[in-house]
Amino acid sequence: MGNTRREIIQDMLSERPFVSLKELSARFPELSSMTLRRDIEYFEAQGECIKVRGGARSMKFITTSLEESFNLRLHANSAAKAAIAARAAEMIEPGRSIFLDSGTTILKLVNAIHDERLTITTSGPNVALELLKKNMPIVNIVGGMINRDNISVSGTQAIRYMEDINIDIAFLTPSGLTAENGFTCGNYSECEFKQLIIKKARRVVLLMDSSKIDKSLPYTFADIGDVDAVITNRDLPPALSAEAQEKGTEIIIARTGA
Repeated sequence: MGNTRREIIQDMLSERPFVSLKELSARFPELSSMTLRRDIEYFEAQGECIKVRGGARSMKFITTSLEESFNLRLHANSAAKAAIAARAAEMIEPGRSIFLDSGTTILKLVNAIHDERLTITTSGPNVALELLKKNMPIVNIVGGMINRDNISVSGTQAIRYMEDINIDIAFLTPSGLTAENGFTCGNYSECEFKQLIIKKARRVVLLMDSSKIDKSLPYTFADIGDVDAVITNRDLPPALSAEAQEKGTEIIIARTGA
């Protein structure tokens, strides 16, 4: 056999979005499922796949080029993001357990949060570094795989870490929102992680400037009825506003220059 087993598995991960344990067992019948699972764990550690039930999802197909570069987004819609962050900061009470997503609007929120006793968990390494400039909050950072596009940590390790964390209020950021597809993002691993946060948090608030409205990325992590509030800087389209009213989701408009 010209190629080693792991070279063959690596080729499989580069050619298809999902490689199942079943097809690996068929390809390598002499090996135990435990050995093949260790191979998947090896490639997960290398950042080439994510271990899921029944096999592995290839990172080549998970990370989408539809996500704009983080650096390009950092200064876009700055005034709107600052206004949204200021409204979000008003919801934070001392002594609470807070989850902060990654993203440029979350960085604005960090600046707006008062330096007081809070327990803050974040999936954004740059968010954690900004929080350390404050003296009072306890800062926890999720472990796992870093997505270079949005400086965010997700994956199996991140999910395991969050299973033991209680959350009073979670602040999440979507990459898009449409009436048809709900809140979306461009990374499957991040989608699974956000879904877990929504299940665990007592209150979920989405922070979203108007550039995300009527924009849809490949993976839906929530519908508008799955969250408690949305803070944005512009009125939502009629279909979304009607759905929010029907589902009891509060829409908060943080307008700039007023």
